[in-house]
Amino acid sequence: MGHLISWIIFGLIAGLIAKAIHPGKDPGGWIVTSLIGIGGAFLGRFVAGLLNIDISANWSFMGFLFAIGGAVVLLFIYQKVFVKKAS
Repeated sequence: MGHLISWIIFGLIAGLIAKAIHPGKDPGGWIVTSLIGIGGAFLGRFVAGLLNIDISANWSFMGFLFAIGGAVVLLFIYQKVFVKKAS
């Protein structure tokens, strides 16, 4: 259970960093960004597992990179789906 809570906190931080890296207009506020960060952390962990990269150590640099990368990807998808283009 502690591992799960750690990854949630990891994701919150990753979401904030991803928002700074990938700024832009999105319909969600900090709550949506935080949820995207949590999802990004789990996505990053999944991708690292597919690539046979061990990021099981809590609060590792590689873990942060994969969590931030996953959050940036999810934030990009979220913006493409929910932000309407002005015509």
